[in-house]
Amino acid sequence: MKKRWLGIDPGLAIIGWAILEDHELKEPSLIDYGTIETHKGIPTPARLLEIADDMTAIAQEFRPDQVAIEMPYFSRQIKAAGGVMQALGVINLVIYRELNCLPIMLHQASWKCHLGHGRATKDEVAEILQNFFNLPDLPIDDSVDAIGIGLAALQGVRNQIS
Repeated sequence: MKKRWLGIDPGLAIIGWAILEDHELKEPSLIDYGTIETHKGIPTPARLLEIADDMTAIAQEFRPDQVAIEMPYFSRQIKAAGGVMQALGVINLVIYRELNCLPIMLHQASWKCHLGHGRATKDEVAEILQNFFNLPDLPIDDSVDAIGIGLAALQGVRNQIS
C-alpha cells in the first residue's frame, strides 16, 4: 500500500514543501516539490493568508496521508521568530483542517543526521537527495530541506520527546 508524505520546512518568507510516496517493496519516490514565497513588503496577516491558501491547494491536490514539519530553532538574536511561529500555526491549522492529520515535528539535527550528518549544508543535503532519488539536479532552496524532512519521517525518524 502506498502512503503519501508531505515534508515542510516552515517560514514566513519562504516555506519549502515536498511530496513523497512510500512504496512497501521499493525505495520511496519524490512526486513533487517547491516553495511558497511571501513578500516582506506586505502585512503579516496578508502573508499568512497567502500561506494558508497555498498550503490548502497543496493538501487538496496531493492528499498526503502523513505530514512532517521541521521544528523551528531560534537563537536569542533571531528577529524572525514571531513570524515563523505564526506561519507554523497557520500550516498546522491547514493540515488539520484539510487532512485531519497531526504533523510529526522533527528537529533539524534529527532529519539531517538521518541523511548523513546533523550539520549538513543545503548543498550537501541536495547532493545526498539527488543521489538517493537519482535526479540530475535539485534547486538549492528550502524545498531541498522539505524533501529531506519528508524522507526522514517516511523512513521512521522521530524525536525522542515526551
